[in-house]
Amino acid sequence: MGEIELPLTLDRNDPSPLTAQLAGQLRKAILRGLLRPDHTLPATRRMASELGISRGVVVRAFEQLAGEGFLESHGAGGTRVAIRPDVQHASAKERPVPHIQDSRPIIDLTPGRPSGTPFKDRQWHTAWRKAVSEQGTTHLPPALGTDALRKAVAGHLAVSRGLDVGPEDVIITAGTSDALHLAVASLRSRREHPRILVEDPGYPTARRVMAAAGAVVETVPIDEDGLRVSQLATLERLPDAMLITPSHQYPLGGRMPVQERLDLLNWAAKNGVLVLEDDYDSEFRHRRMPLPAIASLPSKADVALLGTFSKTLSPWLRCGYLVVRGESGQVLKAMREDLDTPVPGIMQSALAHYIQAGGLSRHITRARREYSHRRALLLERLGARPDVRISALDGGLHAVLHFQGRDARQLADEALRRGVRMATLAAYYVDRRPENGLVIGYGAPSDLQLTKALDIIAELLDGC
Repeated sequence: MGEIELPLTLDRNDPSPLTAQLAGQLRKAILRGLLRPDHTLPATRRMASELGISRGVVVRAFEQLAGEGFLESHGAGGTRVAIRPDVQHASAKERPVPHIQDSRPIIDLTPGRPSGTPFKDRQWHTAWRKAVSEQGTTHLPPALGTDALRKAVAGHLAVSRGLDVGPEDVIITAGTSDALHLAVASLRSRREHPRILVEDPGYPTARRVMAAAGAVVETVPIDEDGLRVSQLATLERLPDAMLITPSHQYPLGGRMPVQERLDLLNWAAKNGVLVLEDDYDSEFRHRRMPLPAIASLPSKADVALLGTFSKTLSPWLRCGYLVVRGESGQVLKAMREDLDTPVPGIMQSALAHYIQAGGLSRHITRARREYSHRRALLLERLGARPDVRISALDGGLHAVLHFQGRDARQLADEALRRGVRMATLAAYYVDRRPENGLVIGYGAPSDLQLTKALDIIAELLDGC
């Protein structure tokens, strides 16, 4: 290891000589393990200059520690630490023992993970080079997002979701969790602990984030057909907001019919309920055309559409957006202005370049073909089995396997021992009795990995 930088400070008001102070601080650093045998100390002239003392003080301190066995001089190679055997042994005992993880290869079929191909895209690299080469700026990115990215997102949504939205309606977020945290913060401006209604089963992370942000999270039971507005008439108390996944219910995969969407908007407008529409993977449809987003339908209700690049590109970007209008939109914007943006400006610039150059739309087209092929592999391997029913296949990156007479938790444990990780459907339920099934994500694994994993699942089912 090379030369080390040390935070040394000398007190000229201290009656102790400067040489003793310097030697004492270096000795303490060695005994604590901050300085080790592979460290070279700065040259005496440099250390003296940085500390504002004479070189003789540093030389005498080094000589004293060398005489005690802490340092040794290597001429032109510099002065290095020479820890005595007893000190080295004591330091070794204090080091924590590293955790050794299981090195077996695991095929991870947990849902919500897209293909990693965007980072290999030439246009993605070009977008980043453009972002890096732009003239540097000394001010923070705008709280609501850069103008370029907000304009790019609005244009993308006009094509992909039929949304008539302007850049002024877009707030850039650090993904869905940040958007939900922002929504709860805005609701808390009028009620300390706002009540938010969520689907059961639903997205566990969303429930945790909103509860941690101060919301009271309550559930409404749904089935594979999604939420029914008639259920809302039976609520004992009206919520302040509701979080729904109408285009591809997570995880069951159902989609809310247009008439139900219109009825929901009428109910929300009548009761002053904010609708949070999570449009997490609507770009990936495999069989049927996507239904219009709730946010695109005419209504006086307050609707905020949550979008993310985690499914279309990668969760590592931690970037998404909110589409807001009306009174709730103004409150959300004001709250974002207060909290400031959590998304780096260079990230926003690169994404804007990528979208504007057509990179995102081309990637989505490629990914849709890729995911459709893996969906076909899933049906080919398991679709004809009488002991498995497969749902949630209209779109997205996952499917649900329903079992009769086979415990899903036990099957997942057995599969993990064979090197395949899956999520149980029960993990998505809160207040109602969970269904027996597994949620299979087929976005991230390769075709070969997915085929191998499906063969293992089939073998385990045959073995029972």
